[in-house]
Amino acid sequence: MNVHKSRHRVIIFFIVFVGVVFFSRLIILQVFTEKYKQFAENNVLSRKIIKPPRGLIYDRNGKILVSNEAIYDLMIVPAQLKLDDETELCRILEITKKDYQERLVKAKQFYHKPTVFISNIPLKTYGVLQERFYEFKGFFVQPQSIRKYPHNTAAHVLGYIGEVNREDIDASGNYYKQGHNIGKSGLEKVYEKDLRGVYGEKYVLMDVYNTEQGSYLNGELDRPAVIGKNLISSLNLELQLYAELLLKGKKGSVVAIEPETGEILAIVSSPAYDPSMLYGRERSANYNSLVSDPDKPLFNRAITAMYPPGSTFKVAMALIGLKEGVISPSTAYGCPGGYIIGNLRIGCHNHSSPLNLQQSLTQSCNAYYCHVFRNVIDLNKFATIYEGYDNWKTDVLEFGMGKKLGIDLFNEAKGILPSTKRYDNIYGENRWKSTNILSLAIGQAEISLTPLQLANFSAAVANRGYYYTPHIVKTYVDNGKYYRKIYDKHLIDIDSANYKTIIDAMADVPNIGTAIRYGPYFKEYQICGKTGTAQNPHGDDHSVFISFAPKNNPKIAIAVVIENAGQGAHWAAPICFLVTEHYLSQGKQNEKTKWIQDIMVKGVYHPIIIKNKDLDEEDIEEIINGDIETETTITETNKDAGE
Repeated sequence: MNVHKSRHRVIIFFIVFVGVVFFSRLIILQVFTEKYKQFAENNVLSRKIIKPPRGLIYDRNGKILVSNEAIYDLMIVPAQLKLDDETELCRILEITKKDYQERLVKAKQFYHKPTVFISNIPLKTYGVLQERFYEFKGFFVQPQSIRKYPHNTAAHVLGYIGEVNREDIDASGNYYKQGHNIGKSGLEKVYEKDLRGVYGEKYVLMDVYNTEQGSYLNGELDRPAVIGKNLISSLNLELQLYAELLLKGKKGSVVAIEPETGEILAIVSSPAYDPSMLYGRERSANYNSLVSDPDKPLFNRAITAMYPPGSTFKVAMALIGLKEGVISPSTAYGCPGGYIIGNLRIGCHNHSSPLNLQQSLTQSCNAYYCHVFRNVIDLNKFATIYEGYDNWKTDVLEFGMGKKLGIDLFNEAKGILPSTKRYDNIYGENRWKSTNILSLAIGQAEISLTPLQLANFSAAVANRGYYYTPHIVKTYVDNGKYYRKIYDKHLIDIDSANYKTIIDAMADVPNIGTAIRYGPYFKEYQICGKTGTAQNPHGDDHSVFISFAPKNNPKIAIAVVIENAGQGAHWAAPICFLVTEHYLSQGKQNEKTKWIQDIMVKGVYHPIIIKNKDLDEEDIEEIINGDIETETTITETNKDAGE
């Protein structure tokens, strides 16, 4: 009897135990194991990412520079894939079976997540798929938008967007998913977090035919997308387009700044590219073509290329000389064809002699600034050449030269201001002196600056001793509210009174100085400028010019660099004059300067036009079109002239 009771208890205990085990396992699977819960729900649920419209970019006057255009992406969820006829789908999509398999393998890396199978499908294909999605389970179409560039301008500034890679996803903390877009360059990259908005999500019920049946839980889990912020740039669209026209067919850069704010009015790098090339199915091929182009159209010369400033640097040397007290406005030096000491000779072009400070800038005398440089470096207050040089370098850095200015673009170069260590490596420690590095006085040898730095320096002179961090974005718009960005003001430790003689000299350059070829035609704009020739060991010299205008109330400061174009007066100066005229006249073309514009656009220098002021418009047109045989090459000049 007792045996039977004991067996009965064991059996009951065993049954209860097994029941508890099964019940516990069931609870774990149904309640605590998310994988199976999701698997069950994925049979009826679909989580859709809602991509917000990307923010727009405007010019300073409210004109659209970058907008959005609707397209469609074909998405796939590999876990839900049921496809009876691959051939038919490939036919509709106009792809090969091999292409289909390669795309599928890539998508299976995100097995349970929707990923882009084919981006930017044609509208016709979209219509066919919409009617037949029940045949292609696991696929769906997601609206997308691409960037549209109405004016095909400022590509290096605006940048472009592209699909995220693994590195982008990881760096974002998985905020981005496969198929999302991200800014790859320019403002699109710098202001990515502002422009992209915030992704939303929506949960919908699907039937067995993969067709939406409605919202899940009445949308309780849905999260709306937040549209991206609009950016108001500082660019003047008309000025940007005009500067690009003048640089057509040339290599170089134009940077124009509003001195009182540091706002970039125009920034051109030539050659450029069409940003619309970098989206769609041909993006990869187009990108590879641009990368392999020997003219480097993707390279932003305005902020990345570095050139010797040539004689434009004499403006900085004059201000440093005044600051350090080694010269005054009345200080004069003779120029017997250059600066000569021992076996060292730095040549100069023909001009009157001796010259005072103002005349030295107007006529761009090399000898004068060799004297100034040596006086600064070799001051008695310095115990060694190292102290004198470092003090000079500190003065130069204050102008924003030789350091990154902090413009809101990636890949800004800081320029080159050589260190004492560099000269130790060249000449040996304590074995060099001011005469060894004398070419720095006229902006040659080891010093190199970006066009942005040259334009910023011109703005600092226009302001009589300060500049604002140069920038592209003025304002951003968030939920209908405008927010102005604040940028730093940088003071230069030079008495404002020292600028008067310098500015007077720069005002003479276009009228009686080294830019007299074209300058008098633009007299009404009171342009203050300085020519420069950047020596180039790899070919013809570069043409350089800096300016600001008007003289007493500057509205625009400009730097122009034209590669392999010779003296600053030949190409850089007239382009600078034309850009100034266009901005200050609000685009009203002066008939008296139109022929100069034609020369710059045609890209051919005609000495006969410059020398002969009696030519009529018909004669000039014939010369430009090549109907009259003329000398069309830039004449060789003394490379030591430094003009």
